[in-house]
Amino acid sequence: MSRSVLFDTETTGLDPLLGDRVIEFAAIELIRDLPTDRHFHVLIQPDRDIPPEATRVHGITLADLANAKRFAEVADDILAFIGDDPLVAHNAPFDFGFIDAELARIGRKRLDRGRMIDTLDMAKKRFPGMPNSLDALCRRFDIDLSARTTHNALLDCKLLAQVYVELTGGRQRGLGLPDDDGQNQLPSVHYAAKGPRTPRLVVPGEADLARHAAFLARIKEPVWTAE
Repeated sequence: MSRSVLFDTETTGLDPLLGDRVIEFAAIELIRDLPTDRHFHVLIQPDRDIPPEATRVHGITLADLANAKRFAEVADDILAFIGDDPLVAHNAPFDFGFIDAELARIGRKRLDRGRMIDTLDMAKKRFPGMPNSLDALCRRFDIDLSARTTHNALLDCKLLAQVYVELTGGRQRGLGLPDDDGQNQLPSVHYAAKGPRTPRLVVPGEADLARHAAFLARIKEPVWTAE
């Protein structure tokens, strides 16, 4: 089983070195790059103000965090969920930097940069010179953005999970190899796009079958025709 974790943060600002803090953390488990039903989400008390310009982005105010725990109180839960697996994020150095700053405040070691998978970097390589924000990628891949009125970390994770599938080439159910017990353990996927994706059966015609037979005839003892 190949596990990774896709995550996102919301913060009080843009620079943890200037005192900005994490106020929301969300993560989704991926198995073979596809989302499962397991996720983690928490609001965090920053012990400082939230500038209005930051609230305009994510919609979170100090009042929303009145009963939220501090990072030190949720750090063990966060670290337990992400484990030692690869970590996927959009503009990952930003999120890694903020988590590292929070971990440093409580005397914990920083995240291993070898775990980092940056979907922004992936998108720039695939679509050079084009807008590659999460919104832009969702529009490019026809992913429904109607619920994204602010930058909610958990919603952004769910959207990014769909983008990540597309950036890694797209996946179809039933194509995974079975696990040791003979069962295909790929998780179920729930898309927020325009309705469920219905598998399409492709049936070759007579001309296709004839071309395939002619191709096999040129191969010495092809395994496809073995009894």
